[in-house]
Amino acid sequence: MTEMVRLSNVSYSIESHVLINGVSLRVDKGEFVALAGENGAGKSTLLKLIMGLIKPSDGDILIEGTSTRRQKVSTLARSVGYLFQNPDRQLFGATIRQELTFGLDFLGVSKDDGERRVNETLELLNLNPDRAPTSLSRGERQRVALASLFVRRPTLLLLDEPTTGLDYRECSQMMNQVAALNRESGVTVLMITHDMEVALDFSERMMVLSEGKLIADGATRSVMRDETSLRRASLVPAQMVALAQRLGLAPGEADDAESLADWIADNARGGADDARHS
Repeated sequence: MTEMVRLSNVSYSIESHVLINGVSLRVDKGEFVALAGENGAGKSTLLKLIMGLIKPSDGDILIEGTSTRRQKVSTLARSVGYLFQNPDRQLFGATIRQELTFGLDFLGVSKDDGERRVNETLELLNLNPDRAPTSLSRGERQRVALASLFVRRPTLLLLDEPTTGLDYRECSQMMNQVAALNRESGVTVLMITHDMEVALDFSERMMVLSEGKLIADGATRSVMRDETSLRRASLVPAQMVALAQRLGLAPGEADDAESLADWIADNARGGADDARHS
């Protein structure tokens, strides 16, 4: 696969405090990767390094083959979208339409193309263009912030706890829209999340960071069964994975609700048949 992001032995320190310690990883184009870890593990710092908001103390970061050390944040922002944990940190337009249009003006998109993109994004995320972002709920403001990234057609999305403060409906709506962008447009997604259910439902790969070090990286279901790494990072697996593991099932055999229900039903029928023939 084609490489989107590569970190080579990256470290970042503030004075004598090491926040990221020798991290090496690769994310390919079109992947959907979850990044998890305990509070203070360095997850947000890692995303800021990838975005170029801060530069590594050691090592190097490549975005599509080019070092972030040699690129301005404004240049990276043309292809990389960064969603802050708090949407209020990136919203400033008087209306939602103004919010979306600003990013396109920055990119030099033509008026006609810009209007088409804005209208498509408004429809996709079911947003009223005349509403003021300040009048919206937390979940709605998060959708506006996401829309301001969608409209620019990024190739890489960096999401810092995108579901924080959202109820179940808002969370599902948000994540389904991100997943559709990943699936239908091939946008690469690297998402920090504390919600293991969200990680299981949407990411095919999961990384675990602890005390600034990458301690696990693999298929999401397999990483969630890595008890040593999860314990070290103060994480617990998604409920379906934990239940499947307790039942002795292999990774991926039956660790979502539908397949686990089928497995239980099949085994219940098998047990009943055995009882009748005994």
